[in-house]
Amino acid sequence: MTNKIRIGIVGYGNLGRGVHTAIQQNPDMSLECVFSRRDPSTVEVVEPKVPVHSLDKVDNFKGDIDVLILCGGSKNDLPEQGPALAELFCTVDSFDTHARIPEYFEQVNTAAIKGGTTSLISTGWDPGLFSINRLYGESILPLGATYTFWGKGLSQGHSDAVRRVPGVKAAVQYTIPSENAMQRVRNGENPNLTTRERHTRECFVVLDDGANEEEVRAAIVNMPDYFADYDTTVNFISMQTLEQEHSSMPHGGVVIRSGTSGNNSNQVIEYSLALESNPEFTSSVLVAYARAIYKLHKQGSKGAFTVFDIAPGLLSPKSPAQLRKELL
Repeated sequence: MTNKIRIGIVGYGNLGRGVHTAIQQNPDMSLECVFSRRDPSTVEVVEPKVPVHSLDKVDNFKGDIDVLILCGGSKNDLPEQGPALAELFCTVDSFDTHARIPEYFEQVNTAAIKGGTTSLISTGWDPGLFSINRLYGESILPLGATYTFWGKGLSQGHSDAVRRVPGVKAAVQYTIPSENAMQRVRNGENPNLTTRERHTRECFVVLDDGANEEEVRAAIVNMPDYFADYDTTVNFISMQTLEQEHSSMPHGGVVIRSGTSGNNSNQVIEYSLALESNPEFTSSVLVAYARAIYKLHKQGSKGAFTVFDIAPGLLSPKSPAQLRKELL
């Protein structure tokens, strides 16, 4: 296929590798290269033929890449990389610090307008696909309430928080939605649920030699912002068990809008995801939106966008005529 969309990947952890394999499933795209802050000779890519370059040299590739997919973390990487790279390239990222999205959007938008590029921020499944479904729900059923339940899934951020507790050698944490709470929402009760009533948290912890179980448990369950507001169970296990039973990264969740219409008829909209691999699915979303950003840029759009601004048809490699015939 000629005129493939030329993709570059910035960062090659779980998300970057997932983007690489997702590109392999999209014949209208080609992976031109990977950029890393690590020594390029130490980065093992899925396809050895794909070149790896130092991120310091990314400026040299302006004009050779249609869309850069940014796979760094939201805490430290993207706040710096997002605006800097958006001035040089069309970009797509998965910035997921919800409270800082408006601020981050303005920074990327300013950079993209200055550089004449097109960028999409904060895509994936939440923020991203779940955001769209929250918007659909409240727009279609203005009289009602929206509920988002996450899990059962491994939370990378919360797992990292547990690993930072003194005495913890290794750990993972799962977020588990309350089946009772979800059923009440599906029944149309529109309950006013507390944080504790929506989810529970379960931790699997490997202790350092000599660490005190009860001290570690107390430090975890009382941790503000992460565990103090939830019913949290802490399980102590061996490193072998952790590696054998908790090495995958499943996740998922549900968005439910419950409301009334017309003559007080109860209506429920539900969207759910069950993911065996969180990073691989997020990567697939990023790749689809890279196609949309490429199309928008070709149409002359400049600046930053979110998933709310992207027409669904732009995600597909199919023509509008094909979509009308096959999917509408």
